Amino acid sequence: MTDGGTPEDAERRDAATDLGVLAGRLLFSVQGELFRRLHREGFVDIAPRHGAVLAYLRLDGIRATELARLSGQHKQVIGKNVDELEALGYVERRPDPDDRRAKLVIPTERGRAQMRTADAIMAEIAERHRRLLGSDTYDRFLADFRFVVEQQRAVERDDVPAAEEP
Repeated sequence: MTDGGTPEDAERRDAATDLGVLAGRLLFSVQGELFRRLHREGFVDIAPRHGAVLAYLRLDGIRATELARLSGQHKQVIGKNVDELEALGYVERRPDPDDRRAKLVIPTERGRAQMRTADAIMAEIAERHRRLLGSDTYDRFLADFRFVVEQQRAVERDDVPAAEEP
């Protein structure tokens, strides 16, 4: 190879069919639309990085460790995002009634308003794709995509061995 690469470099996966590349493109595109629309609705002080918390908030609260598990982010990243969202008035920390040593992250009124707005935007995005693909195809896509995500997360947790090399 004249560019100094190896023959293996020429056999790299096709970015148009690579699962990670496609999943990333979908994430960044949906996230971009969501946050542009949230900003237009007045939530100008939040950023896509806050999505690791905002996407998993529960009205009755959730522990930061659970946010980390659900989002796949490190606890330190979640803690920093919770700190920022607390300073911005979207969440507050309260003692967990089931374990006074633990804290729950609970949305404030502003946080609940953001959740309602984000849910409505995400429903519109999903409906647009449902119309484009047709309900049956879209529902099958979601089911298959969830399956792939769960299988990948199981490998990450070491619940399932990764595929062996051929």
